Amino acid sequence: MNAQGAYANLILPALLRERRLTGRDAAFATELLAGTCRWQGSYDMIIPAAAGRPLTEFQPAVLDLLRLGAHQILSMRVPAPAAVAASVDLAATTVGERVTGLTNAVLRRVAERSLDDWLSQLSEGRGDHDRLALRTAHPRWIVDAYAELLPAAEVEEALVANNRSADICLAIRPGLADVSDLLRAGAKPSPYSPFGACWRGDPADLELVRAGRVGVQDEGSQLVTWALTKPAARPGWWLDLCAGPGGKSALLAGLSRLDDSRLLASDVAPHRANLVAAAVRAYAEQGARPAMVVADGTRPAWRAGSFTRVLADVPCSGLGALRRRPESRWRRGPADVEQLHALQLALLSAAIDSVAAGGIVGYVTCSPHRRETSDVLQETLAVRADVEVIPAAHLLPEVPDAALGPYLQLWPHRHGTDAMFAGYLRKTRA
Repeated sequence: MNAQGAYANLILPALLRERRLTGRDAAFATELLAGTCRWQGSYDMIIPAAAGRPLTEFQPAVLDLLRLGAHQILSMRVPAPAAVAASVDLAATTVGERVTGLTNAVLRRVAERSLDDWLSQLSEGRGDHDRLALRTAHPRWIVDAYAELLPAAEVEEALVANNRSADICLAIRPGLADVSDLLRAGAKPSPYSPFGACWRGDPADLELVRAGRVGVQDEGSQLVTWALTKPAARPGWWLDLCAGPGGKSALLAGLSRLDDSRLLASDVAPHRANLVAAAVRAYAEQGARPAMVVADGTRPAWRAGSFTRVLADVPCSGLGALRRRPESRWRRGPADVEQLHALQLALLSAAIDSVAAGGIVGYVTCSPHRRETSDVLQETLAVRADVEVIPAAHLLPEVPDAALGPYLQLWPHRHGTDAMFAGYLRKTRA
């Protein structure tokens, strides 16, 4: 589960197809993997309490088996004897007979209490944020970060929302499809995005998706991209500075054509540039493919002031997408956020340098953490006199409760989107 550092939402679809699992079996496997990843930290406190030994005494493979078994027992409607027996059988086939007795004994002890009883016992003597972290399956540092940003009454609600599976959101490629095409296919319109629709089932079942005229893209991602196009700016070249995997590039490619503009999509990683090419392939088939380049955004491959709009969707911790990548909460830490901060500052500075006077820069992250969001903008504004902030609330008035000062902050519990952040700047002089 953890050995290769893969993301569950990326590897699971291929595994389901390989094992030919569909329907209820696929749903069971999805919840087993995603739910275990989500609750890993809390299970890592329950398992040693049940076993009477520290986690460090378990082989990594055995620990993963115990986590999977604990999730079935404590959070799924699987009878405890069946969950224990299945875990013991899996231990025998994947690790060896020598660990079956240990697996059986520990999981039987886990099954002696409900999840609520375990959490109550482990919460005794802990502070409010520690108890909240345990109860909502988040590390303490994320609880602290949320408490900095949200009213106290919303913190737990926001954390709990990260533990609900995200809806499948689709986005049309402007000029190639219309939302009405998706509605006729059985989709439901998105609450806020005029390009989006909600879908139940496998998106690959839709011919529009297979043809590249529609893609999978969270509604929050659609909204922060759309907002870049709203302030007035002259037609010209647009830049997607960190374009992979390509959802925002595909939306910008269509919107730029409506403005008599063109898009350059850039990414530092060749494999991510290939994903962008796949996302915009339907435009290429119509002779309207965006220009593409593999380049380091902090060392631009273009002249300063070349663009009228620049999107800087910078690398970040991904804490805004914990619904989709539940294991990220246990793999990241405050040091990772701080390490990314310098890169985010450099990319925003390069984006400002790349835009012409009068042009627009959008700074976007899929994270609500202050060090990746408002701190980056405030530190940049403190040293640059050639930009001014465009109040984000003016750009997306149809989205309620999304203003974080002059910036935009979306939340799963408020908007049903990923926790996307965006700040928009206008270049005031060359």
